[in-house]
Amino acid sequence: MPDPRTLLDAERRETLARLATLTGDFDALVEASEGSNADDEHDPEGATIAFERSQVDALARQAREHLREIDAALARLDAGDYGTCERCGRPISAGRLEARPTARTCIDCAAR
Repeated sequence: MPDPRTLLDAERRETLARLATLTGDFDALVEASEGSNADDEHDPEGATIAFERSQVDALARQAREHLREIDAALARLDAGDYGTCERCGRPISAGRLEARPTARTCIDCAAR
């Protein structure tokens, strides 16, 4: 398995870049709709803008949550708890950690 810190650091950089892009997209959507008289409820374009804003906002919230998960995994790594299931205390398989470096639980506990 590749070094966990390397995986987590790379995932953190990618997530920060994605969040920056999403934040820029959201700001652009808000700016584009500010000068508009569009009535979101009755204007077909207004509904599209509101939907796009909502979608970008949801994706940005997911990216922020993923950053929290990455930071928690890095803290577990620093504390020496990384790779140990938070529920049962058994090791989390290398394959699961490689696929999901932020995993807190082993596959058996995650399936419950």
